[in-house]
Amino acid sequence: MPNKRILTLLLCTVCANPALAGTPPTIIDAVHVVVNDDVITRLELVQRMQVVVQQLQRQGTKLPERGNLEKQVLERMIQEKLQVQFARESGVQVDDVQVENALQRIAQQNNFDSLAAFRSKLEKDGIEFNQFREEIRGEMLSVRLREREVDSKLFISDSDIEAYLDTRAKQGQRGEQLQLSHILIVVPEQATAENLRGLQRRAEEALQKLRAGAEFAQVAAGYSDARDALQGGVIGWRPRNELPGLFADALANMQPGQLSDILRSPSGFHILKLIDRRDTNAPVFITQTHTRHILIKTSELVSESEARARLQEIKQRIDAGADFAEQARLHSEDGSAAQGGELGWISPEETVPEFEKAMNALKEGQISGLVKSGFGWHLIQVLERRNADVSEQQKKQQARNAIRAYKSDEAYQDWLRQLRDRAFIEYRE
Repeated sequence: MPNKRILTLLLCTVCANPALAGTPPTIIDAVHVVVNDDVITRLELVQRMQVVVQQLQRQGTKLPERGNLEKQVLERMIQEKLQVQFARESGVQVDDVQVENALQRIAQQNNFDSLAAFRSKLEKDGIEFNQFREEIRGEMLSVRLREREVDSKLFISDSDIEAYLDTRAKQGQRGEQLQLSHILIVVPEQATAENLRGLQRRAEEALQKLRAGAEFAQVAAGYSDARDALQGGVIGWRPRNELPGLFADALANMQPGQLSDILRSPSGFHILKLIDRRDTNAPVFITQTHTRHILIKTSELVSESEARARLQEIKQRIDAGADFAEQARLHSEDGSAAQGGELGWISPEETVPEFEKAMNALKEGQISGLVKSGFGWHLIQVLERRNADVSEQQKKQQARNAIRAYKSDEAYQDWLRQLRDRAFIEYRE
């Protein structure tokens, strides 16, 4: 079954006002920061700042003080360098074909007919295309490293889930979700007392600005070390028990729109803003689709046209009376082949968008035309549909997601902090 895998690739330039891009001032390039055996130059920082400023302006976020924003952007660039170095040392790679496919998807998602048109738009807005490509490669590397070094090592047992749900029941909690924004000031493991005081002052300064009426997104962009800082520090909707106890306790008596005090955790200093609350304890009914498919994969050895032609021949045989399940067993390159292509009952958003769109357009018993996704070419048949109450399954899945999200975020921040603590970093004027 084609599992849905989400890779968030932030497009900072498309749809930006070209007038905002401008031409960066002519400067003499120089080493700005040494990161182990690599460097970040002043020109690289200027170019990244240009992209970030465009992004914030496009989002309608007021720009933070330039000095604060530059520190945030530089710290993000250092983290990226460290992850690229670690990936190189540990053999994790993202090859050119994968990057090219990601760029094609980004171009399509932003309504460009071709990658060439997308590239032209970037360069018109003052963004060098090869630099943008490498930033996408770095984002993909970061995702892979997190999956390998953090997520793959997390284990969530059925007893963890039962304990989580039991705790909620004992506390009399309903299915409450909280919508949050967050600022994090990271404290390194080896921070001195002086470092700690400086970081606490920084957190106090951020909170002071917020209480004086500054926009949360603006302050997050200028102060927060979290990965979502440039997106306004928005965490989004989270089940209450997905949150660390420190957060849950602070939010317990807060009203939407209120700010927390400064919270101290092993990761650093936190400021929370409660946006809204909602109760999700009501029954949940969804339409599920009983589906089977035949998949012909594309690869370096099998071209798009060859895969499509092979699947077209299979479809012609089925149209002429051949059994779908038998053709799936003989030809499908998916793990479901042995079951005649059976994927079971599929809920919304459980598969990739291209597959789901084609599946939803079919009537019961109907077979699709040839459908292309990132996995290859599919032939899809809808067997039947039903409305299902998935309240219990959803509660367990939400519990699993909550535990995983909390453990993953904490472990990932800890891993990044250790990576930085082991590094040689030298700032140069």
